[in-house]
Amino acid sequence: MVSATDTFGGPADPDSPEEEEGEYEYGYEFPDEDEFAEGYAAVESPRDGAYDSPRSGGLGSPLGAFGGGASPQRSPRTEDEEEEEEDDEEGTLGPKERAALALAAGGDAPARPTVITTRAARAQLSPGPLTALGLAQTPVTPAQRYAGWVAAAVAPLEDFIDEPVDPRDFYCDLQEIAEGESGSVYSATLIPTAPLYRLRLPPLVHARDVDDVEHGRPALVAIKHVALLPGGSQKLVDVQRECQLLRGLWCEQVLGMDALYVDLVEDTLWIRMELMERSLADVVGLVEEGLRLQEPRIMARFASDMLHALDYLQKHNIAHRDLRSDNLLLNSEGVLKLTDFSNALLVTPETPLSTDPVGVVYWQAPEVRSGAYDPLKIDVWSVGATVWELAEAAPPFSDTQQPAERWPPVSDPALYAPAFHEFLRQCSEPAASRPTPGALLQTPFLQKACGRPVIMQLLARCMAIEHALQAGDAQPTTPS
Repeated sequence: MVSATDTFGGPADPDSPEEEEGEYEYGYEFPDEDEFAEGYAAVESPRDGAYDSPRSGGLGSPLGAFGGGASPQRSPRTEDEEEEEEDDEEGTLGPKERAALALAAGGDAPARPTVITTRAARAQLSPGPLTALGLAQTPVTPAQRYAGWVAAAVAPLEDFIDEPVDPRDFYCDLQEIAEGESGSVYSATLIPTAPLYRLRLPPLVHARDVDDVEHGRPALVAIKHVALLPGGSQKLVDVQRECQLLRGLWCEQVLGMDALYVDLVEDTLWIRMELMERSLADVVGLVEEGLRLQEPRIMARFASDMLHALDYLQKHNIAHRDLRSDNLLLNSEGVLKLTDFSNALLVTPETPLSTDPVGVVYWQAPEVRSGAYDPLKIDVWSVGATVWELAEAAPPFSDTQQPAERWPPVSDPALYAPAFHEFLRQCSEPAASRPTPGALLQTPFLQKACGRPVIMQLLARCMAIEHALQAGDAQPTTPS
């Protein structure tokens, strides 16, 4: 578990040189002094109390905060109800309401899995060996373990599925926290009496589970359900692509899949992931409710995490191609993680350019709309667009149908120091001269990033605002 410390950068060096005053191409002049606020005072823990989001069920849900009771088991639906839900599924969730841990979109709507209530561990299974890369190395194959069409459906994922494990023997108290086009996401608790050594997990994840159980803490995880269909589905194809793309890779700022299981009770793929608090889009959405987000040190911390993720991925020739606030999730330690690799691409010397338009136009680099482009260049533009969104509480070009080559000026440029404006200018440079993530990590703006405790306090502030909204208050009292 990541400690709540400032792992990248820290307070500004008082002896560092001041930036020169000037005017940049995207249209505004700088203030003379580089002044930053000191951060938030400590408030209540984001884990305190139950939570019901005003936008619950989508990215508005704090994925680590939920009540103690299990969700009731769903009753069977009629054919008319199923048809109505399938027809309306995409219309019920907007960009801010998609499932926070969705791995892919498209394909047929999955069957809604039954929520599982508390249960004790059942049969003891023979242990399967663990590997550092999370690959299956067991004589049990899908054809042997799974019958009929299920074996064919999961065959492409056989290298990644922890086949000897029945997930219902290890995870309980599943409660739905998000629902999207590719399936539902549940919070779950690891059964403390289960033989944890039989789970094939990355070493750091396994160590965290053991530590939680040994100290009497609930080991909380996220479980994403993807329905298995006789003819296969695009969702499973996307899961396979992500598994292959991130095989053997680990970065603190990248949210990966910890394990895959097959639930034979409901013919469902279970994807275990880290339980996250909320998306960056959810944080931005609370600005209109009184959240103070336009603090340069906070924006610098988020930008630092984005760039660390991209720097790691690009060292492995991976372009994400869909970086935006909806695909950036915060955990309880204040670490921002990049997720959703459904549009990601492995760039090779044989295929250095792409032509397919991907991403959402508000965060999309302009060259993506103009033909062939270098996929390793476009993610930096998206970082700048996301920082612009943090400053304005809305993504760039959201009020126009004609996105430009550079972002419009922020509404109040005097709030921000020259280092902030210079960072945005560099992110919006033409592709040929756009800096790499590694180069941007060395910029003065990033050197003044706040520590993790400030982000944890920001998460607590989000929780306080939501509690006040539920209680009917106009705005919560600002903590002193």
